[in-house]
Amino acid sequence: MTEWTALLRGVNVGGVTIRSAELAALFRELDFDGVRTVLASGNVVFASDDGAAEAPVLKSRVERALSDRFGYEAWVVLVTRAELERAVEAFPFDAADESRQPWVIFGSSGEVLDELLASARELDLDDAVDPIARGEGVVYWNPVKGTTVDTPFAKLLAKAQYRPTTTNRNLRTLVKVLG
Repeated sequence: MTEWTALLRGVNVGGVTIRSAELAALFRELDFDGVRTVLASGNVVFASDDGAAEAPVLKSRVERALSDRFGYEAWVVLVTRAELERAVEAFPFDAADESRQPWVIFGSSGEVLDELLASARELDLDDAVDPIARGEGVVYWNPVKGTTVDTPFAKLLAKAQYRPTTTNRNLRTLVKVLG
């Protein structure tokens, strides 16, 4: 049995509202075990007999069910518990710094994350303003609180080309997901 976390993109923002109870019910209807939602931002923890090698099939199944049930173009990132633990443990910045927002950015593929970083390098980012780093399957970002929509990297991340292929979570949220 593999424990997964589904990170849903664009849920409870921009007009797509899904109650946690409805989300959990859908995952239970898909015959997943140990289903629980974490916060109201599209985080679903569940277990499945499908192994990690079946991640693309599982992802497609979840996305199709979400689209059918809730009437939106669903896109999710699936990560195993081990992958999520590694991402949290490897956060390269001071996670205890209360003046910063510790973000972890997930992408549809390593190529998308590499492209994001290549575009960021072209911006010649200021590390004091927009510290970023590549991790295993993620990009880390640690901006000053209150600047997460105004910095050059924030504006890059908000571009239309990255919206359908990336999703981000605050490190503190991921710690709660791991419970």
